[in-house]
Amino acid sequence: MASGTLLYAQSGGVTAVINATASAVIQAARTKKVKVLAARNGILGALREDLIDTSKESIASIRALAHTPGGAFGSCRVKLKSLDEDRAKYERLLAVFRAHDVRWFLYNGGNDSADTALKVSKLAAEFDYPLTCVGVPKTVDNDLAVTDCCPGFGSAAKYTAVSVREAALDVAAMADTSTKVFVYEAMGRHAGWLAASAGLAGNGPDQAPHLILFPERPYDEADFFKRVKATVERVGYCVVVASEGIQTADGRFVADAGGGKDSFGHTQLGGVASHLAGRVKDALGYKVHWTLPDYLQRSARHIASKTDLEQAQAVGKAAVAFALKGMNSVMPVIVRTSDAPYRWKIEAAPLSKVANHEKKMPAGFIRRDGHGITDKARRYLEPLICGEAPPPYGRDGLPKYVELGNVGVSRKLGPWIG
Repeated sequence: MASGTLLYAQSGGVTAVINATASAVIQAARTKKVKVLAARNGILGALREDLIDTSKESIASIRALAHTPGGAFGSCRVKLKSLDEDRAKYERLLAVFRAHDVRWFLYNGGNDSADTALKVSKLAAEFDYPLTCVGVPKTVDNDLAVTDCCPGFGSAAKYTAVSVREAALDVAAMADTSTKVFVYEAMGRHAGWLAASAGLAGNGPDQAPHLILFPERPYDEADFFKRVKATVERVGYCVVVASEGIQTADGRFVADAGGGKDSFGHTQLGGVASHLAGRVKDALGYKVHWTLPDYLQRSARHIASKTDLEQAQAVGKAAVAFALKGMNSVMPVIVRTSDAPYRWKIEAAPLSKVANHEKKMPAGFIRRDGHGITDKARRYLEPLICGEAPPPYGRDGLPKYVELGNVGVSRKLGPWIG
């Protein structure tokens, strides 16, 4: 057993393949004889000294994580403030790390998680504690800077494209006497990557989705009604894909629920699809249906992208390699080297270039009229949803997902009051 412990934690909204990253981390560490603990419910587990001993799990269970959705060790939406504002929490983290001889900290999440890993590394340096912090990328929003794409996005994008294509066939079949407008809501507060992936469902002005609403383009209700009406009159029906974060020209969220802020300080959104559907019905008189896939789009492991799975495993394996080499305050990122054939590799990027940066849809990816994707976007997106990686199925017809025992380690410190 190598000297020192590796602590792994999951953060933010989970994905269909975040457990695949966890599986790769644990397997890579085991080959190096490094003990791996996991924090229960992300950074909260570290603060509470609620740590899981992954060595109690069989290799079969760890391998099965690769085809199991959700977050095997629990996640959380907790953003630590600056080192000065939340100093007591950071010092508590270091106390827990010292108590359990944690020398490597891998935080698997998005922008805020990268920021936390960066801050922890700075505090460790201040106290001269030998700790290597590595951020591990994950998010269905695909909005992390530097990396070409984010593990978790490809599978959610595949789910989105397939769902929109299938729903469009349903709407087309019934349009003569039933639904004329169908609105599909995709995740994406500030970046329209998932909404854009719906554009892969069809190609051409008469193929669904007919209209995509991006956060990167201001929402104009009058123009929207005009386009919906023209599409229904031309095609017979209209399929709309709207990103949850679309805003009016004055910066107001169309779906602002008036519910204040979430734990990350983000505006609580209240469902843009239902809002648009109601407005279309009132203004144009069409029969309308809408859907909010919500957690379904990020948890659908049964339709995961093989590319996404391979990249999720690759960043986990690389994160361990970087950590054991002492590469502090970095993140393994995906670098695209070719579109056709699609090729990629993993490189290290400084956390300082990832944390608190947001990657939005490039202008060249959005069609000139603002309501569809370009060929350039299609070339970027298509490889990310390619390939199938279905989970094994049982005799009951359901996927065989694994549930870990998550045996905790004994606490060495007093309870955390925070």
